[in-house]
Amino acid sequence: MNVIWRTLLTIWSARRRVRRGDTLEPTEVGRIRLTTLPTDIDILRHMNNGRYLSLFDLGRWDLLIRTGLFDAMNKNGWYAVVSSETVTFRKSLELWQRFDIESRFTGHDDKALFMEHRVVIDGEVYARVIVRARMLRRTGGTVPHDELFAAVGRPEGIPGVDDWIHEWAGASALPPTKAPAPSIWE
Repeated sequence: MNVIWRTLLTIWSARRRVRRGDTLEPTEVGRIRLTTLPTDIDILRHMNNGRYLSLFDLGRWDLLIRTGLFDAMNKNGWYAVVSSETVTFRKSLELWQRFDIESRFTGHDDKALFMEHRVVIDGEVYARVIVRARMLRRTGGTVPHDELFAAVGRPEGIPGVDDWIHEWAGASALPPTKAPAPSIWE
């Protein structure tokens, strides 16, 4: 419930933008404008580091809806889950500060889609997250990329995923859900 009202407002706004013809190609950057609210602030009086990830979800909703991917997901009974993400902070956001969340697809590997989200003020990056998400079926199993691209078209011009992102994804991966993953501290 931490950002449910903002999520609903973002979904409503993205749908409204689509109705007015304000759609996005998969290679384009989506932007939404937000304000740092009192519920976003921690005891150090700046945005809590955990809140960024919740707010980046808003950029993801806008991007999915405005590119048409969300409608294809609903039609086919698919949903996306974040499998890993890494965030880097550069500058703090203060109370009532206005900022943009910029979002774009950055590519895919054999199992997942990659996205980047940024917090930007006056063209300057304050924080950035790289997200690796998998597309799953509501009936169970993973949606292969050939099926995804058949439903939404294979986007042209999406930049390649940087090598360090592939290395990070491999190094940070946990075992598959059906494999054991004991908590052993070494």
